[in-house]
Amino acid sequence: MNKKIHIYTDGSSKGNPGPGGYGIFIEIFFGHLYNRKIISEGFRYTTNNRMELLSVIIGLEKIENKKQNISVFTDSKYIVNTIQKKWIYKWEKTDFKNKKNVDLWKRFLNLFDKHFVVFYWIKSHNNHYINDYCDRLSVNASKRKNLKIDYVYEYEKQI
Repeated sequence: MNKKIHIYTDGSSKGNPGPGGYGIFIEIFFGHLYNRKIISEGFRYTTNNRMELLSVIIGLEKIENKKQNISVFTDSKYIVNTIQKKWIYKWEKTDFKNKKNVDLWKRFLNLFDKHFVVFYWIKSHNNHYINDYCDRLSVNASKRKNLKIDYVYEYEKQI
């Protein structure tokens, strides 16, 4: 039997930039067995797109075995279009010249090539229960005390 993995993700920020967070719901199916992981984290100063992308990265990082079949569900057209329209490879050839979130895109590419990943776009706030759950996770994470620091983003803003 083959393992099937679904990763649902969402990211948010209050203000853009501002406090932000991500939420991830991972489903792992192996025959009749089922496992899930729920992950969320908040940052004190970041952007919505960084949190959307970081949620996908963290979700993929949680899959330890290589060459897995993974379906990623996100409401971020920023991510889906970049992958499905193969913009990511054009950006990579130009070393991401004039692109935002270069640190995260490079981190993503290292993971993306280790698995068989397909992306699906989900319309946000459209009563998809897992996407809505990930949205609540990300918003709640952004409201926590002792938020993490998105060092790369905060450093770039000071230059």
